[in-house]
Amino acid sequence: MTQLFDDWPDPYEQWFQTPIGQLVYQTELALILELLEPQADDNILDAGCGSGIFTAPLIERGVQITGVDLSLPMLSRATARLAEARFAAADISKLPFADNTFDKCTSITALEFIEDAKQALGELFRVTRPGGKVVVATLNSLSPWATRRHDNAKQDKDSVFNHAWFRSPNELLALTPVSGETRTAVHFDKHCELAEARAIEQQGLQQQRNDGAFLIGSWIKP
Repeated sequence: MTQLFDDWPDPYEQWFQTPIGQLVYQTELALILELLEPQADDNILDAGCGSGIFTAPLIERGVQITGVDLSLPMLSRATARLAEARFAAADISKLPFADNTFDKCTSITALEFIEDAKQALGELFRVTRPGGKVVVATLNSLSPWATRRHDNAKQDKDSVFNHAWFRSPNELLALTPVSGETRTAVHFDKHCELAEARAIEQQGLQQQRNDGAFLIGSWIKP
């Protein structure tokens, strides 16, 4: 698992540079920022930070960021991009930080590659201070994107999605005894024209549909 994403920095970022990829990124980022509510001088952990593409907007808002990931090539890309942040190789399920270290913790599309998600989420809660926020995004099992990724992975033994656990909103909330909320985004298909995708997304958000490809949960630590 530690080498699963070592070949991903370039393909991962190239996908987000495509027109539909840019819309996906903008849609996901807007929801992350809405729920995480980063404030200047917040001390935030980005667990499973990858190459740092979702870390950078947090730094732009004046937060103090620590990013961790298992992939050294991903961390190398993040370090080169974001000199203002601290980065370390670490497992989300065994975080090398003391209890109550961070004001907020976030993890964006990493949980689907962790079988024991309850342990990982427990670690994020452990290192978050009481009253702080935990915001976790993952891939939604209720989305057509999940079905397509699962079907495509059957045809490609090297697909990272052969190692993925897709979860529903209720399954995500059930990972912790703390009450939380979930939202979803990316209700459009990857093959949609941009104008159509924007219209579908706006409608999906207005209707508060639970089948968007991007599932995000938010909790306040007691």
